[in-house]
Amino acid sequence: AETEEQARDAARRIQVRFEKLPHLVSDVDPRKAGEHTKQLAEQTDGNPDQALQQAEVTSEGEYGVPVITHCCLESHGQVAEWDGDNLTIYASTQNVSGMPAEMVRAKIADSADKVRVLTPVMGGGFGSKFAADTWGLACARLAKKAGRPVKMMLERDQELMAAGARPSMYAKVKVGAKKDGTLMGWASESWGTGGPDAQGGAPNIPYVVHIPDRRARHTAVLTNVGPARAWRAPNHPQMCLITMSALDDLAAKLGMDPVEMLQKNIQMTGQLAKTYSAELEKAAELMDWKKKWHPRGDKTPGTIKRGWGVSIHTWGGGGHPSNCNCTIQPDGSVSASLGSQDLGTGTRTVIGIITAETMGLPLEAVKVNIGDSKYPADGASGGSTTVGGVSASTRRAATAALNQLLDKVAPSLNAKPDDLEAVNGQICVKGNPGRAISWKQACAKLGTASITGVGQRERGDDLISSGVGGAQ
Repeated sequence: AETEEQARDAARRIQVRFEKLPHLVSDVDPRKAGEHTKQLAEQTDGNPDQALQQAEVTSEGEYGVPVITHCCLESHGQVAEWDGDNLTIYASTQNVSGMPAEMVRAKIADSADKVRVLTPVMGGGFGSKFAADTWGLACARLAKKAGRPVKMMLERDQELMAAGARPSMYAKVKVGAKKDGTLMGWASESWGTGGPDAQGGAPNIPYVVHIPDRRARHTAVLTNVGPARAWRAPNHPQMCLITMSALDDLAAKLGMDPVEMLQKNIQMTGQLAKTYSAELEKAAELMDWKKKWHPRGDKTPGTIKRGWGVSIHTWGGGGHPSNCNCTIQPDGSVSASLGSQDLGTGTRTVIGIITAETMGLPLEAVKVNIGDSKYPADGASGGSTTVGGVSASTRRAATAALNQLLDKVAPSLNAKPDDLEAVNGQICVKGNPGRAISWKQACAKLGTASITGVGQRERGDDLISSGVGGAQ
């Protein structure tokens, strides 16, 4: 085809004949799913049966959240273009640095060095665009066969049917407590679908609140839909909804304020107990919980009712692997380069701010280069790990470059490099701003050669942390 219209006409003439095979597309109760199920290992701690028998109050209920598709504004896809043995992919991806290796594993390219991935901007991923996927590999192969660039973007119906979704999760829960609200036991039968396989394993419920006597049995419902894709802390929203809904029902049965019941059992949250307790107290204060919350059965007039709920949750969020080069030019220009990507969450701005603050320059003085796999490798953007990763590598790279500049400037200020600092567009002696030269004057001392600092996010990095708890 010489035009897109010709290609579409040709595609419409293709007739596809399907053989209908046994299938399931709905995440039904396992009892209705027949052979489309996989029983995962049962998790048991203590003696939940005895604990529930001894509980003075018990509550039973069924809770859940369905499959949710990502509905990215920009659909999944890419443009692939070959130049001899070199492949360039203009991709909508959350993993710029990782895609070249996929092309090698699929035997499409001989070497990752011959694959360049470009993602200057993208229209959202939300955890669904880590891999090249079937269409990415097919696009590269078609481009090679056609001898010209090929663009392949999924249509909206294909997005919903094949591009994957956040897994569903449902559960039948029985939970018991003493009359004072002390949690005693938990038993749950949960199920859900992550597509055609059982990726992800059994959920860890109850979530955050670790009731000592508990049994959790999970069944994966295998459906012929798109595969499981991450979305906002994989599995955590589902586990949170099930757990907090069950505890809220129990609190209602006890006649307790659910915030007070969580505080009563706060030690069951483990090492973040003090954090959760303080957050619950502050959240209740900020939204005037004591005044606005009311027991169930609102008898005020009118059809519109207002209810209040509470939950606590957690996530790791450690920084991903990241490498950065920071370059200072003799004309005073500064750039930071790394193979990250900006999903629309401000990654460029974060990198620019860290570099600028390190150099004592305004943000507009820094050029940020990302979205190209030829830059130093960076991790995929997901799981709240991007800022932690790029900030650590950028800070180290910028500091390394600045230190080289201070070495060059120190003799002219009759000072040691360690006695100098970069502030307000100047290099000056610490505590003596009168002994200073401008940033451009300092960079001019480089002559004709630029300097580059290299930085990376290190294991056990002291620049970042992980493991957080929150209350809503």
